Amino acid sequence: MLRDIMIEGRKIGLSAKPFIIAEISGNHNQSLERALKIVEEAKKSGADAIKLQTYTPDSMTLPLNETEFVVGHSLHLWKGKSLYELYEEAFTPWEWHEQIFKRAKELDMIAFSTAFDETAVDFLESLNVPLYKIASFENTDLPLIRKVAQTGKPIIISTGMATAGEIDETLRTAREAGGKDIILLKCTSTYPASPENTNLVTIPHLKELFQCQVGLSDHTMGIGTAIASIPLGATVIEKHMTLSRDEGGVDAAFSLEPKEMEFLVVESERAWQSLGHIQYGPTKAEEASLHYRRSLYVGKDMRAGDVFTKENLRIIRPGFGLEPKYYDFLLGKQVKKNVKIGTKVSWDLI
Repeated sequence: MLRDIMIEGRKIGLSAKPFIIAEISGNHNQSLERALKIVEEAKKSGADAIKLQTYTPDSMTLPLNETEFVVGHSLHLWKGKSLYELYEEAFTPWEWHEQIFKRAKELDMIAFSTAFDETAVDFLESLNVPLYKIASFENTDLPLIRKVAQTGKPIIISTGMATAGEIDETLRTAREAGGKDIILLKCTSTYPASPENTNLVTIPHLKELFQCQVGLSDHTMGIGTAIASIPLGATVIEKHMTLSRDEGGVDAAFSLEPKEMEFLVVESERAWQSLGHIQYGPTKAEEASLHYRRSLYVGKDMRAGDVFTKENLRIIRPGFGLEPKYYDFLLGKQVKKNVKIGTKVSWDLI
């Protein structure tokens, strides 16, 4: 069994309730006040952590409008925008990070970020983040992986689009550079993602293949997909969060509102509690219910010497008489004394 990972007193592993990350991303809509409000609402919802994204437009791409630098997927939320324009709209100013992390710490939440390049790692190290996230689109950036692993801190890696071979290469790079506590997130890199495209049954395979804890970075609408990941072994669930989808934002369409995040926290814990262990027969809590199984009862008054028939031998609730499996055996057998309707059938009547 994979060992638990401890981060600032929080346990991540199958022996703990799912670790829920509220991803702020660009849903602050370039308002620090709004970003801080998302942190506060995430806390109220019960989320364990908040996550930012640390980059600048210039660290992500070039300020060009050529076709290759424009989002073109017909189903993409950001179709027609240049990459540079998108990141200008979505990025979190670096001078906000300290205030956002401070507010999260005041609320006893874990705060960390996705580092998108080596300068972001240096910056986040100056803020002493407790762990790092690698996004799906950077999971093959081996120099970045190496840089993050060298911090010695836990790493969460989204696996969107990555082949098994690429994940193996990423993990080997991280481990060789000193990375120890690594969690892989099953991820579908479409925005929003469809349940049909999520392939959650990959989760136990990822866990077995790479001997890592595994979770889910979920871009589907609602919480059903996230809850379904838990019995498959997900220990971490990451969902984007916004104050209101109606107020817009680059990621708002596939983000949870505060009440929905609360539902995710509550229902994910219930799903985890329900896993239990392999169990046959009555649990301790079910023992009292055994009395309300069906059993054999006398259905009509009988005199000594009468025989059991389908009319006077009944299989009914409660369960204090002989088990129904003796029904056929008892048909035609005589009773040795007078018995009243409602008498439980026992061997001493025969």
